[in-house]
Amino acid sequence: MVEELVVAGVTLVSAGAVYAMAAARVVKQYERGVVFRLGKLRPDVRGPGFTMIVPGIDKLRKVNMQIVTMPVPGQEGITRDNVTVRVDAVVYFKVTSPAEAIVRVEDYRFAVAQMAQTSLRSIIGKSELDELLANREKLNQGLELMIDSPAVEWGVTIDRVEIKDVSLPETMKRSMARQAEADRERRARVINADAELQASKKLAEAAKEMSEQPAALQLRLLQTVVAVAAEKNSTLVLPFPVELLRFLERAQPAVAPAQPAEPVAPPTARQPVQEQLPSPAPRPDPAPEESNSRQD
Repeated sequence: MVEELVVAGVTLVSAGAVYAMAAARVVKQYERGVVFRLGKLRPDVRGPGFTMIVPGIDKLRKVNMQIVTMPVPGQEGITRDNVTVRVDAVVYFKVTSPAEAIVRVEDYRFAVAQMAQTSLRSIIGKSELDELLANREKLNQGLELMIDSPAVEWGVTIDRVEIKDVSLPETMKRSMARQAEADRERRARVINADAELQASKKLAEAAKEMSEQPAALQLRLLQTVVAVAAEKNSTLVLPFPVELLRFLERAQPAVAPAQPAEPVAPPTARQPVQEQLPSPAPRPDPAPEESNSRQD
């Protein structure tokens, strides 16, 4: 009799241990447990720690409550200004309602991924190329709203969305590089022209001041010579001052000596030959008869 009682006790203890092992569950700190009893959702969500379920009747599903980082594959599209681009992004989301995330959608991760891809293509079609390149913060907010609207019904909240990269065709990259280069060249020319204008005004004022004091021009010339002479690898050609030439011209009549008389050239050999030539014969006077007839 005692042996039967011992065997029965051992059997009950073993069955209880097996039942406890089958019913025991452990939920981690970043998880929540959703219990289905005979296929029906239980209203209470099991928190982190040790919990028990009815083996064979209850089924526990654990839902991760951490923020999930999901990369969105690159999507090709045509912008509003007819430029083909390829854009990829990343979505940060988390589950706020474990029961709805399990009941309302079959796989909330796959659903969020598909919604993110569709919204990204829609954003590409509604935006221009300059907005995609320069105004990403606004596009990120619009993309977050587009994904978050249906995700709220699934018990998922979109934390943030970031556009990672915008890939352009090589021809478009070259065109944009030429445009940027031309713009920089235009600005450089404008700056140079402005500098020339300011320099011309300053030079005109300096010339006006120097015209009143001629010695200032000589001082400026000497300063230029000193600046050029500092470099020992160049040849310096110093021009002769014009003012010194004018001073010499004014002083020349007072100090110039009397010039000697020009020497008389000796007669050449041709002069005697010209003197020996016969003189022309005198022309005979007209007959007196002819003169009388002209007087009559």
